[in-house]
Amino acid sequence: MRLLPRTLFGQILLALMAGLTAANLAGMWLNLDERVRMGRMMRSEYAAQRIAEITSLLNDVAPGDRERLVRVLDAPPIRLSTIEPWQTQAPNTGDDAAAFAAKLREKLGDATPLQVLSIQSVPRAERWHRSPESHPPHADAARLAEPPRREGPRGAPLTRVLAQTRLADGTVLTFRYFLPGPNPETPLRLLGWLALIGVSVTLLSAWAVRRLTRPLAVFSDAATGLAKNLDQPPLPETGPHEVAQAARAFNAMQTELKRYLDTRAEMLAGISHDLRLPITRVRLRLEALPDGAHKAGIDKDLTEMDALIDDTLAFLRAGNSGEPQAKINLNALIDGVIEDAEALGATVERHGRAGAPLTARPLALRRCLANLVDNARRYGGPQIDVSVVDQGDTLAILIEDRGPGLPGADRERVFEPYVRIEGSRARHTGGSGLGLAIARAIARGHGGDIRLDARPGGGLCARLTLPIAS
Repeated sequence: MRLLPRTLFGQILLALMAGLTAANLAGMWLNLDERVRMGRMMRSEYAAQRIAEITSLLNDVAPGDRERLVRVLDAPPIRLSTIEPWQTQAPNTGDDAAAFAAKLREKLGDATPLQVLSIQSVPRAERWHRSPESHPPHADAARLAEPPRREGPRGAPLTRVLAQTRLADGTVLTFRYFLPGPNPETPLRLLGWLALIGVSVTLLSAWAVRRLTRPLAVFSDAATGLAKNLDQPPLPETGPHEVAQAARAFNAMQTELKRYLDTRAEMLAGISHDLRLPITRVRLRLEALPDGAHKAGIDKDLTEMDALIDDTLAFLRAGNSGEPQAKINLNALIDGVIEDAEALGATVERHGRAGAPLTARPLALRRCLANLVDNARRYGGPQIDVSVVDQGDTLAILIEDRGPGLPGADRERVFEPYVRIEGSRARHTGGSGLGLAIARAIARGHGGDIRLDARPGGGLCARLTLPIAS
């Protein structure tokens, strides 16, 4: 998906935060549900205890003193009445009422008749309402006018438990017990706590993930630069054990590659010396022979052998010639290559110019361009177009000919060493089959590449791309 981050840092951080958010939301929901459940259970437990205590107390008091004690006990959150009759209609048999009745029966025992008529939510104002039918007429007027005590948030609904018990002398006690509802401010505090945890963990996770993924970016830069410069500084072998171990392995690989290339260069220098000595001796002996067709043929073969050795060595050293990089005037370099091609009979049209100097190995880059232009002259005819296109961070140099071109399947194969495409690349044109291979090796040694495309109108287009910040 396009909305997902592409970097490893972003993906790991997103996965951590998504998991953390889901876990915290689930935990908050479970916590709220558990708190509501436990709060309801504790409030109902306390209500059953109060009703049982009041019933036991009034059961032990003489009938003459009972009314005065009822007026004292009739206070929030309990409304107590002794004048309502025993309800004969079927009580509320819901799960909450049945559970509360069981708790009340456990505390009062089986000898005391009781029933739980209902448990339901009511407006908060009903808690302070007194009907003359449910309270004695001689109730204290001052106590009736007493303002309600504020418990919990204003206007929140209450849960009213309506229950009745019967005393030993037959007196019926009617209880209206108002249980406070859950505090709605608690979720806000939990959300604030969740936000605080989220911000803290996000910052800590971002720091930790960045610390773990930064070495990967360092590895990527080092691997990219390894092809251009084997003498780049080694990676620091610090950080976690796995990162330090990977850095040690990378440094060891760089050292082995440098040693291998140095050994190969020494071996190639020795081979070049050993092969050229016999060729030189044969040339000296050839001078003593009389002129003729055989002498000319042998001299031609020796020349081809010498050129083949030069091309092979050039190909093997193309990506690691040891030539230092420098800022060069690419326009002047291209003009020089064009002059050499025109001296050999080519007609070259120049299009576009480079706007800034290019950092490259001058001799190697000149050979790369010369090989491409010479390849176009040999196999595409004398008419050649050379175009320079500035593409921002890269520079493209297009060498176009008007020859027979190449089939799509062969455009990549011609970059392989010693490959010659019969029919369009005939042997009488000369060459060792290493020109394009050397050119691509030099281009890739500069961080660029070469691609062959069909030219509109016929012919072949060799596209050399080079990074501007090489």
